[in-house]
Amino acid sequence: IQKARTKRFIESHPKAMYTYLQKTNPENNQYRFYAMAVQPTLFGEWALVRNWGRIGANGTQRSEWFDTETEAIQAFEVMKKQKEKRGYC
Repeated sequence: IQKARTKRFIESHPKAMYTYLQKTNPENNQYRFYAMAVQPTLFGEWALVRNWGRIGANGTQRSEWFDTETEAIQAFEVMKKQKEKRGYC
């Protein structure tokens, strides 16, 4: 349900960014996801919303607020690169 709500929000807000990464390694019983979205807040700021956990579970959600869209996008890109280095794709 959360994923569907996020998708609808992103489609209705063209400035928002979203990515969904997965890491699966059956030998180590790893089935993980990492989702991130950059979106405007109601108060004119920008938020980087992160959600991660085991595939099929709700996971953990954290939000970071930024004064500008550029700052939020930079944080988004840094986090995405870190996750890709750790095997998420």
